[in-house]
Amino acid sequence: MNSEPPPLLRPIRTLIVDDEPAARRGVRLLLEQDAGIEIIGEAADGLQAVEWIRRERPELVFLDVQMPGCDAFEALQQAGPPPLPVVVFVTAYNEHALRAFEVHAVDYLLKPYDDERFFAALRRAKEAVRQRDREATGSRLTRLLDYLQSRVDQPADSMADRIFIKSSGEIFFLRTAEIDWIEAEGDYMKFHAAGRSHLMRETMARLEARLDPRHFIRIHRSTIVNLDRVRKLSPAFGGEYVVILQDGTKLKLSRGYQDRIAPLLRDNS
Repeated sequence: MNSEPPPLLRPIRTLIVDDEPAARRGVRLLLEQDAGIEIIGEAADGLQAVEWIRRERPELVFLDVQMPGCDAFEALQQAGPPPLPVVVFVTAYNEHALRAFEVHAVDYLLKPYDDERFFAALRRAKEAVRQRDREATGSRLTRLLDYLQSRVDQPADSMADRIFIKSSGEIFFLRTAEIDWIEAEGDYMKFHAAGRSHLMRETMARLEARLDPRHFIRIHRSTIVNLDRVRKLSPAFGGEYVVILQDGTKLKLSRGYQDRIAPLLRDNS
C-alpha cells in the first residue's frame, strides 16, 4: 500500500530563487549533494517566487534579496498567509542582514560564500523545518487524542475497552485487558502492562470511573489493580494485606479499601 512518509523522514521540499542563472545553478549543485533535500523548482524573480510559494508551499527557500519584479521581503509579504517556508537569504549586500532576521530568516549567506558556510546554513535550515514538523505532528496527535478521548468519555452501555495514551509523539491504543495495574505518579497515571509502562495525564477518580468495576478495583488511594492479574492476598502488619500479582508484583491493600476487594475476589473464585 502506498502512503506518504512521515514528515520527519521525507525529503524537505526546497525552492531556489535567484535572478542569476549561475547563482541558481551553484545552489542546486550543492543541494543535490544532500539526500534529505528535494528541489521542487527555481524562480528567477520575486513575482515568480510568490507564485511558486503560493502554489507549491515549499518548506525551505534559498532566496536572493534583490531581484526584478519585487525584492525578497516584498515576495514574502505577498506569498502569505502563514506559515511561510523556512528561509535562507542569499545576497551580495550585507546591509540587508538585519532586515532578513527581522522576518525570521534562519540564516543569511553573503556572496561569495564557500561550501562549508553553505552547508552550515543548510543544517540550520533543515533543523528548523524538522522542528516545525515535530510541533505540527505533536499538535495533530494532541487533537486526535482529544477526539478519541471524547468518544470514550461519552455515556455508553459498556465501559471503555481501551485507553488512548500519547507518548513520544505516538498514540498507544492500550486495551484494558492488557493492563496489570495502575499507579498515580504526580499529575499522571502510570499504566503497567506486559512489562512496559505508559504515562497519561489523568486523575485517579476519572480513570476509575471509566474502567469496568468487575475487573478493575482501587486498592489504595494511588493504586488500581486488574483483578484478573491478582494471584493472592497475603497478610501484612497491622491487619493490612499485600496484593500479589501473577508476575510477583506486590502492592499494598489499604485498610480503607479492603471491603471493596474481598467480595469481588469471592465472586471470581
